[in-house]
Amino acid sequence: MQYITQAEKLFLLRTDETAYLLLINEYGHPEHLHYGTPVALADAAALRYKRTMPYGAEVLYAEDDPTYCLDNLPLEWSGIGKGDFRVSPIELELPDGSYTCDFVFQCAKLQPGARGASTLPGAYAEESADAETLVLTLKEKVFALQLELIYTVYPHENVITRRSVLHSQEASPVRIRRMMSQLLDLPNDGYRLVTLDGDWIQEAHRHDRALMPGCFVNESTTGNSSNRHNPGVMLAAPTACEDSGNVYGFNLIYSGNHYTAVELSPRNMVRIVSGINPLCFCWQLAQGETFETPEAVLTFSFHGFNGMSHNFHEFILHRILRGDWKAKDRPVLLNNWEAHFFDFTRRKLLRLARRAKKLGVELFVLDDGWFGARNSDHAGLGDYTVNRKKLRDGIEGLAQRINALGMQFGLWFEPESINTDSELYRNHPEYAMQLPGRTPALGRNQLLLDLANPAVRDYIVENVSSILDRANITYVKWDMNRHMSDIYSAVCPAGELYHRYILGLYEVLERIFRARPHILLESCASGGNRFDLGMLCYSQQIWASDDTDPIERLKIQKGFSYFYPPVCMGAHVSQSPHQQTLRSTPLSTRFNVAAFGALGYELDLAELSPIEHRQIKEQISFYKQVRHTLQFGRFYRYQLPEMNKDVFLAVAPDQSHAVLSFVQTLATAGDSNDGLRVKGLDANARYRLTAVPQKVSLARFGGLLKHIMPFTLRADGFILRTANRVHALPDGPFSLCASGTALQSGVGLNDQFIGTGYHKDLRLWGDFGSQLYVVELEQEEEAE
Repeated sequence: MQYITQAEKLFLLRTDETAYLLLINEYGHPEHLHYGTPVALADAAALRYKRTMPYGAEVLYAEDDPTYCLDNLPLEWSGIGKGDFRVSPIELELPDGSYTCDFVFQCAKLQPGARGASTLPGAYAEESADAETLVLTLKEKVFALQLELIYTVYPHENVITRRSVLHSQEASPVRIRRMMSQLLDLPNDGYRLVTLDGDWIQEAHRHDRALMPGCFVNESTTGNSSNRHNPGVMLAAPTACEDSGNVYGFNLIYSGNHYTAVELSPRNMVRIVSGINPLCFCWQLAQGETFETPEAVLTFSFHGFNGMSHNFHEFILHRILRGDWKAKDRPVLLNNWEAHFFDFTRRKLLRLARRAKKLGVELFVLDDGWFGARNSDHAGLGDYTVNRKKLRDGIEGLAQRINALGMQFGLWFEPESINTDSELYRNHPEYAMQLPGRTPALGRNQLLLDLANPAVRDYIVENVSSILDRANITYVKWDMNRHMSDIYSAVCPAGELYHRYILGLYEVLERIFRARPHILLESCASGGNRFDLGMLCYSQQIWASDDTDPIERLKIQKGFSYFYPPVCMGAHVSQSPHQQTLRSTPLSTRFNVAAFGALGYELDLAELSPIEHRQIKEQISFYKQVRHTLQFGRFYRYQLPEMNKDVFLAVAPDQSHAVLSFVQTLATAGDSNDGLRVKGLDANARYRLTAVPQKVSLARFGGLLKHIMPFTLRADGFILRTANRVHALPDGPFSLCASGTALQSGVGLNDQFIGTGYHKDLRLWGDFGSQLYVVELEQEEEAE
């Protein structure tokens, strides 16, 4: 089936559920007509923006046409100096010293499949029928500059990608001061702008704001895609909710400084431009050279935020993720960081690994501290000599011992950074990014390496590859723990360094991991400081946050879920009280939240009680049974009236089963009964819904215990402390049968504890309580 159709200078781009319509108008400018629900080429005249009378104070593009003003038109591209005063997608310093540019249509080309960039990662189509591409070539009216606007349609994912490419044949250099990946003008429908914002340990918190006249910018200036403002942006109709209403989503396949501007114009049009941040950006384009922008990703859904998310999730699973782990279930891992920090030996690691194996862990990960003089974060970064005082038989010897236990082995690296107290810095201080004559600003006691420098890239590739090839390593955690500062390089102008750093990073990742597709790569940047589509082109998952408190993780994982599927999110069960918040949470809740991601554990197993060991073993056993659905199933969020409750849901593609997590933050006194709705099921099928067995600690009841015992015991006394280590009460057993229709409508749950007594079927949640529920198709004989 053809998904891009052309009628002279009219172009219709279609996906399974959306349509994008544009034309080349009489002046050669690409004019936007429609993006949203399906339309036909025959609708173009009706959908076109009407020009009948001139407006006051406008700048006319053509003297003989008083109604043609670029400032009033919905466009696909624009420039500076010809009457469009909205935010511009391009700013060029031209050979004559001017900034005015006017790109007009030259030709169009349709081709099957996707047309990838040569310098940047992007989406791909394994079969030519999976995508179609439209290339509009525009020519600057005065200068020998050619601009390509590239549209690729991914029909089954309901995604359209856009990028721009500039070619110069000018004898004198052209300086690019701003060049966006895409521009889109939409009629305003009272949209809300939705962004994901935060900081370290509070990534991806959702924020909604009404669009107001003027320009709002969602950007990163840290050198990374940033934990402050994720590149994903949404526009939602006023009544849009999780399951209904019009929602647009925009993202960028890029890991550096990004920029998305959303402007509400005086003519009530919404302009969205996105691309590389123009801050400190100045790229010199010589004759015969080409500059490519990152690929922007656009989607639309009339099924609300969940519908928009499903489009992005499918797109990432099929068009972004690569390598042997693309569609493979992620292993349950144990990372030693929170157990040991830098203080470990081979004996300590193996003791932890043996305990992990008994619980069902499949992958043991050694984190920071294995190389050089790395006994704190003040020294060692940049060196790759294994610390033999800690690991006397090296990484390869440790890997062999872990493999002998029946587990895979993984290793942490931070290759982009350098400590001044390191052999690398002493030998090559010029490798560090720092300004001559200035004292550099440190972050986490370290500097960044200059990845624009080919010698630095070669050093990283050679040393990381050497470690990976000497040992049986099947997982790598690639960390990056600081923002960029002291922007200077001896090998390129400062205006090109931010972007050349990211190009260098992509080259390093390409050289190391394309040749080793068996390695599961998890990228990290102080948690979610680089959680973006660019990194997902190389790493199959990303560490979502250094915050492992499940109550905080609810907001973090929920935020990221708007654009990224759960399989991409590293999520760990840690010890309580949590190191980031000092909050104490039940072990069950820590698992019930982390299960909606690539599950790991990050705690000292020696400090757990026997009952906690049993619970973790049961958790891992259960997770392995349902992890494919949790990682790759269709994910749903809920919009609950209660502010203290949240629900995550994953439904198998064939609708045969589902897993749901119901979490309560702060309990309320005398809480009303809860209902549970299960979305995405077969309405005509019959299902059984069952609460996953879990335990609640005796210590949860405190002094209440003395009122139900035949004798008095101190709640904090030796006997109850001992009993608490080996015994716990069942929490909220529950089971019922219902049709898919009934489950989607909502079924009632048993009461929570409200202080009036005890029953074996009570949900004993309290603060930070939760439950997992499994929904399975009933066997035919049961249904009868």
